[in-house]
Amino acid sequence: MKLKPSDVSTVIIVNKNKEGSQTLQVKTKHIERLRHYVLGILAVITVLTLSVIYLTHKSQQQEEEKQRLVAQLTKLKGEVPPADIEQKKATTAQDYIQSIEVKLKTINDYLKKRGLKGFATKAVGGNGNAEAAKLTDSETYSLYDEYLNRLVHTVAFTPMGYPRVSSLTSYFGYRSDPFNTSNAEFHPGIDFKGERGDEAKCTATGKVVFAGRYGGYGNCVRIAHANNFETLYGHLSRITVKVGQEVTVGQKIGEIGSTGHSTGNHLHYEVRKDGKAINPIKFLTLNN
Repeated sequence: MKLKPSDVSTVIIVNKNKEGSQTLQVKTKHIERLRHYVLGILAVITVLTLSVIYLTHKSQQQEEEKQRLVAQLTKLKGEVPPADIEQKKATTAQDYIQSIEVKLKTINDYLKKRGLKGFATKAVGGNGNAEAAKLTDSETYSLYDEYLNRLVHTVAFTPMGYPRVSSLTSYFGYRSDPFNTSNAEFHPGIDFKGERGDEAKCTATGKVVFAGRYGGYGNCVRIAHANNFETLYGHLSRITVKVGQEVTVGQKIGEIGSTGHSTGNHLHYEVRKDGKAINPIKFLTLNN
């Protein structure tokens, strides 16, 4: 195909060292594209240059702001006398210790209302006596940590809360015999409403001392806890623990049923202290 004159451009190459020149014919469209390429590259270089200038300026501003903040902080630190800082630390520590003491006293009151022996705080640091005044903050905190560990142990091993979260159908004390309403009987625990197969959970960490048929209790589980406490769970349809097993608070120990001396599905629950049944109601919440 023959090219038109307008489709071809002539490029003249001049040789500086030798006389004469050379000509080179190139399609015009290639020269036009080369011009676009050069303009595009120049545009990219311009954008990059402006971006570098902007970022450099921004970085300088941030550095200046940082230096201003550091200077202000240094000035503020210099305005606070060291003695005031130490006094503030001491006051904060004392307030913290007093707050702990108030909470511990409240917990002790709750424990005593439940018939439990509360912890004495005389051996704990920070109670204002002469010996406590000699203790460092670290020693005081250490004593409170030990105290709280003992308190946590007592709470974990003392029956508290609900073995089954539901309404009560029978209470502790004398009541009519459900099998003979003309007679009265002593009910040594409380009954929780439930359906066959519902979970029954232990209310404290302890050791299973009985798991099986137990007279009128039907399928029954008894768990021994610290401080001579024991809990009993009766009329179970299924037992899921065995004698000698260590259980933790909230662990499933069986399923609700109607075995033994029972008129329907429910959970019979007892709390015993030194072998004697006591009213479980006061152990359901800390406020009793």
